Amino acid sequence: MENKDLITTPWADYEILDSGNDRKLERWGHHVLIRPETQAIWGPRHPELWRGANAEFRFANAKGVWENKGVPESWDLAWRDARFSARLGSFKHLGIFPEQAANWEWIENCVKKSNKPKVLNLFGYTGIASIVAARAGAEVTHLDASKQSNAWAKENAELSGVPSGDVRYILDDALKFVLREARRGAGYDGIILDPPAFGRGPANEVWRIEEHLPKLLAALEKIFSKKPGAFFLLNGYAAGYSATSFLQAVIDVFSDAKGEFGELQIAEANSDRVIPSGIYVRFVK
Repeated sequence: MENKDLITTPWADYEILDSGNDRKLERWGHHVLIRPETQAIWGPRHPELWRGANAEFRFANAKGVWENKGVPESWDLAWRDARFSARLGSFKHLGIFPEQAANWEWIENCVKKSNKPKVLNLFGYTGIASIVAARAGAEVTHLDASKQSNAWAKENAELSGVPSGDVRYILDDALKFVLREARRGAGYDGIILDPPAFGRGPANEVWRIEEHLPKLLAALEKIFSKKPGAFFLLNGYAAGYSATSFLQAVIDVFSDAKGEFGELQIAEANSDRVIPSGIYVRFVK
């Protein structure tokens, strides 16, 4: 496996304008936002830009709140042909993880090299990876344990012009679903998963990454296609693990995997700085 950091560069609807002092200044379409960023232990380079922010997420008394100066409840953004809505969420998130753009491009390329592959997107959240895969020609199963996230994902797919039959939405616990799929002999040509450190399924099932990720990887091996061109992508965020840890967990199950692993980073606009924003492991058969 090649150790390779993936760097997302600015695109029309998103860029990091500056960062520092545990914060980042981002442009999302026409709106400039300030959000916490624990990786930004350096100082900002353009203090004058921060005064024009339209909203800022702050922590106070162990709670987070947006100080909003006119940002709407939701607004539309795009990455290539994928369209999706951004919203000021209750815990600093907007429904989009921009560092994934490098993986969206990889998913798109993998799908285009296959003939209508079946793709499984676990912990699918607001569905941008599902949209990218579907628009590239995949038959997608999108799973999340949150009704709200699945509803948002459907809205984003409609916004992107994805035909309703191209994505199947599942509300379920990821491990339970994959174990059922394995028992019935299902198979997928592409697997994408983005597990949290901790979470709960729709029936209050507990997910702990240290306990359940190895079990999930073992179950996924049983439904992962043996065809050349089949692809696998594991992402991680705030779990506290390194990319090497994720790599070794994957190799423990997929011993013949040959691909890439490393950090997901976002490049600051007009700067030589990057913000580490996650980790990944990916490979193609």
